[in-house]
Amino acid sequence: MLDWRLIVKDPKGFVAALEKRGYSHDEASSACQKVLDLSLARVSKQQEADLLKAKRNQLSQSVGSLMREGKKDQAEAVKLEAKTIGEQISSLEAGVTESEASFNSAIERLPNLAHESVPVGKGEKENKFVRGWGVKPEFKFKPRSHDEIGELSGQIDFDRAAKTTGARFVFLRSGLAQLERALANFMIDLHRTKGYQEIVPPYIVNAATMYGIGQFPKFSEDVYKLEGQDRYLIPTSEVPLTSLYAGEMLAEEDLPQKFVAFSPCFRSEAGSYGKDTRGLIRQHQFHKVELVKLCKPEDSLNELEAMLSDAEDVLQKLKIAYRVMLLSSGDMGNNAQKTYDIEVWLPGSTHEGAERGCYREISSCSDCSDYQARRSSIRFKSTEFKGTRFVHTLNGSGLAVGRTLIAVIENYQNEDGSVTVPEVLKPYMGGLEVIK
Repeated sequence: MLDWRLIVKDPKGFVAALEKRGYSHDEASSACQKVLDLSLARVSKQQEADLLKAKRNQLSQSVGSLMREGKKDQAEAVKLEAKTIGEQISSLEAGVTESEASFNSAIERLPNLAHESVPVGKGEKENKFVRGWGVKPEFKFKPRSHDEIGELSGQIDFDRAAKTTGARFVFLRSGLAQLERALANFMIDLHRTKGYQEIVPPYIVNAATMYGIGQFPKFSEDVYKLEGQDRYLIPTSEVPLTSLYAGEMLAEEDLPQKFVAFSPCFRSEAGSYGKDTRGLIRQHQFHKVELVKLCKPEDSLNELEAMLSDAEDVLQKLKIAYRVMLLSSGDMGNNAQKTYDIEVWLPGSTHEGAERGCYREISSCSDCSDYQARRSSIRFKSTEFKGTRFVHTLNGSGLAVGRTLIAVIENYQNEDGSVTVPEVLKPYMGGLEVIK
């Protein structure tokens, strides 16, 4: 959630910032004016209620004096007037509550504002190449896609998953199932050496947590709800991890907080039908190793660079080529002020009808500034500032395990359809060096 005072203080600047996030000038102006009008209405009703409360207090104090003076009739009249004012106050306070709700509703759907270092653009075409790493493998045969290799070995089974559950679910079997588990364990162990605290979070959360993280109300259609309950399957462990200290006050010396978690993720992918439906790229259930940080505002951009480096290190140790892209203002998620995507090289896959070989996103690392902390009320006491401040929150995939499995299968494939186990994963594979 944005700081409404910034909107009121600089409406023109706010409109320009929304335009960078993809709003038209009319849409941005309308959103800004709505916030200004609701802010004025909220303050006006509160001031009116406060004036009446002061008047009621004065009348209440005069009742005692009138009674002592023997002016009982006048005292009764004053009591009646105070009672009438009390009813007016109750009505106004109900209006204040309603205005507050309308005001929050107008703000809560607005996106975070892009940092000045973010390229301005409407979508991925304006994303900025930052750097590349690694060497793309060369094959003496036509490389297969991961699903072709999985079908050849019988270790990726979409048909039986469709029978038991539905489309976009999968059974992984034998060596590939073991490889996915090895990848998760390898990632967690690696991130623990970098100071991340390992956490096993709840995989089900309530609506208040979804709201605090920014998933609700705008993206409520993208999650699975438990029937008859205020409970939802997590779309990513970012949700419970970032909410760990919701409503709490942290000490400055306890920052930054750094968490790593491995969890299943569940997404309905509403509105994505017909898009990336082949293979393991876009499943309703998948596994991910998530990185989350809570830090001081002045440290968040540096912490973002460090998180990005931590996620890159996974691919570097796997010796798989990738590139880093800085997302444009129109391609970032709603919560972020700055986002990097890591795109891994997949030699056997295609994207949007291109020839085999393409880059696909395997991690997004985002600095969400105080956008989530305001919604979740996560503060800290600062020694350099009066009062309290909101923390900054960051999150990133370190990495998406299923997509890393795809990358290993395609980059380490052999002509006969077998997959060589990367060197760093061999300690996790129980002696298995080639998945046949």
